[in-house]
Amino acid sequence: MISKNIDFTRKRSSWWKRNQQKLTPWIFLTPGLIFFCIYVIGPIFGSLTISLYKWDGLSPATFVGLKNYILLLDDEYFYISLWNNLKWLIFFMLAVPIGLGLAIFLNQVIFGIRLIKSLFFFPFVISQVVIGLIFTWFYQPKYGVIAPFLNLFGLEGFSILANETSATYGIIFAGLYPQIAYCLILYLTGLNNLNPEQIEAGRMDGAKGFSLFWNIVLPQLRPATFLAIVVTVIGALRSFDMVAIMTQGGPYGYSNVLAYYMFEQALSEYGYRMGYGSAIATILFFIMMIYIIFFIYKMYQNEKKG
Repeated sequence: MISKNIDFTRKRSSWWKRNQQKLTPWIFLTPGLIFFCIYVIGPIFGSLTISLYKWDGLSPATFVGLKNYILLLDDEYFYISLWNNLKWLIFFMLAVPIGLGLAIFLNQVIFGIRLIKSLFFFPFVISQVVIGLIFTWFYQPKYGVIAPFLNLFGLEGFSILANETSATYGIIFAGLYPQIAYCLILYLTGLNNLNPEQIEAGRMDGAKGFSLFWNIVLPQLRPATFLAIVVTVIGALRSFDMVAIMTQGGPYGYSNVLAYYMFEQALSEYGYRMGYGSAIATILFFIMMIYIIFFIYKMYQNEKKG
């Protein structure tokens, strides 16, 4: 009996030694995967399910099929929010080249460069709520920072956030401030990990200036670029904080984005329309997924070619 137990222990020990390298990563990943399924995958399917119901969050839910999605097709403010998200996406992409340019400028050893870097890092470490409040004050027509500059040119200050045309652009500009800092940090990390041998080989082959940057430096920054673009796109599509702090979707809903419009319909005093809000969330989710899958596929194709 004792010998059988010893043999069983030896077999189990030898099996673990044979599979240790394969199993160890999964042991560490399992807790993260469990939490990911509970807090990410679960809510996604929950939102998909709720979007098929008419529900106010309290009374029994009524199955309505695709009615919530059909109602969206005739919702003017849904299209306004969708168009504003597209504006966010277009202008937010400026954070990537601006962040790259600033990273190249800051990636040098000169007197006072650490102080300058800390000033650029500042918007990354403070809350977006604080940034939203600061820019709201900047845009004040009488006491803000922009009004005196307009007065120099004989122009009268106007409330940027109270104007239907300029409100969205004012919020986007405020949102770009911390996003540029994030891209800057990503590119500084990438620049510090460049292969000096490749750069030296390029210089020996006659590459210099823009040619050296485009053919030698930029390809090595591909991982940083990939991460910067993905994070920037997701940030543009899920823009909520700035809108909530600076305009609450106003004036008259013209600065709404899908994330805030979803909240407004599902959880604010305007609705408690859980099913309708979930339908908006589902559309926003699929927009994100289509872009991310497409971009990952393009990156995979480039890696195969390269």
